[in-house]
Amino acid sequence: MRGLTAWPLLPLAGLSLVTACSEDAAPTPDIVAIPAVAETESVGTVGDDAADDPAIWRNPDDPSQSLIIGTDKKAGIHVYDLQGRQKSFLAAEAVNNIDIRTVSTASGDVILVGASDRRDREVPRLALYTLDSENAALVPLANTVIGIGEAYGFCFGVLGADDLRAMIITKEGSIIEMSVTLSDGAPSIEVQRTFKVETQAEGCVVDDRTGMLYVGEENVGIWSYDLRRPDPKPLRFAVLAEGELVADVEGLALAPDGERGGYLLASSQGNNSFAIYDLPSGQFRTRFIVEDGVIDTVSDTDGIELMLGDFGPDYSGGIFVAQDGDNGDNTQNFKFLSWDAILQALNL
Repeated sequence: MRGLTAWPLLPLAGLSLVTACSEDAAPTPDIVAIPAVAETESVGTVGDDAADDPAIWRNPDDPSQSLIIGTDKKAGIHVYDLQGRQKSFLAAEAVNNIDIRTVSTASGDVILVGASDRRDREVPRLALYTLDSENAALVPLANTVIGIGEAYGFCFGVLGADDLRAMIITKEGSIIEMSVTLSDGAPSIEVQRTFKVETQAEGCVVDDRTGMLYVGEENVGIWSYDLRRPDPKPLRFAVLAEGELVADVEGLALAPDGERGGYLLASSQGNNSFAIYDLPSGQFRTRFIVEDGVIDTVSDTDGIELMLGDFGPDYSGGIFVAQDGDNGDNTQNFKFLSWDAILQALNL
């Protein structure tokens, strides 16, 4: 286990191009390898697939004191600082994917954290927490049964003022959309509608600017739904293609730009890379891997997250976080990359 590590941002001269190929397949196009800046301490579960999905909270008063939240789906939820040091841990039986939004209430802003709870494989649960940012700790708020199936993916979305939505994706492909309101600290949760993809799905993200929900169907590709329509229909956003996106499609993240532009990033688990698509067109742009260097490479990635903005000198344009499925010594953790370094390396 590499343990806690934080390193200065490596010069872009350290970036490299590699060619992926095998004896049974023709070489794929060159792909840019980008180094990680830091990594978290490993999650507590050893010898099992445990670390899963990250979320990012940006401290508006001091961005360098922002926090990364990561799930151990066998044990609970970790809170880390930007150096990867664990600040707190909350035991939870089987939380999977996680997301975060700041909600305005009559008594002030609440940092709301939501997660898919799969403790019961037949009944999905929505787990809600508040983030005590001063103490870098989660406080349980509610745990509610939602529909049927095994809870898997999760994401928040904001469709308008005071219109917070929560999306649970079941392993069977159901997409359960809920409205979430907070009153006097107590949440009110109401199922609004349910969509369906044909096979196993997990990763999801909502573009709060446009109301578009993006869902990864693991062995098919990425779908989009316009949540501002009364009856959203699935639109094919991206399909599996050699050299672009291969199964399993896992975590999704957004890099918004302007009113509708920017990028969608997807974890292409089958080839240990990250695919980047234009918004809103879905045109494939490029892909990258995390190279092996001072900090080890990233592979078998489940969840990813990206947040733009200033996070201090190492992440002045934003931070990208990826779960690492093989951190050595039978452990898993999360790796941090500079968004500016990714943009520059890929000429985006």
